[in-house]
Amino acid sequence: MAGISRYEAAALGLTAAFVLFTAGWFFAGQTESEPYTVTVQQAAVSDASSSAAQPETADTQQPDSLLEGERIPVNTADVYELDRLPGIGPAKAQAIVTYREEHGPFQSTDQLLEVSGIGQATLEGLLDYITLD
Repeated sequence: MAGISRYEAAALGLTAAFVLFTAGWFFAGQTESEPYTVTVQQAAVSDASSSAAQPETADTQQPDSLLEGERIPVNTADVYELDRLPGIGPAKAQAIVTYREEHGPFQSTDQLLEVSGIGQATLEGLLDYITLD
């Protein structure tokens, strides 16, 4: 540093320190990740002793495609969301969306019986997993 004054050397050093500090702060903020949060609405749980006495059957098990307590809103869900429901495949999901587009939003869950391919048994299997919201 033979060709610069003390003042210039100090200014250069402070500038380099500022740049390094700022770069470190920026890159430290890039590596921190926000915690992943999942919020699920849960249905009310009935008496634990009655559920322990009765073994779960295929009709009462949580579908693998849904999170525990998750409900699908039939008035706003698309075909892919509706297809996740138990007993509903791509064709029935499309039928629900088509019916909803032609007749407007569902006013009650019983109105799903008017959709082609959905009978009483299918509707009863859906009631724990759907909402009209």
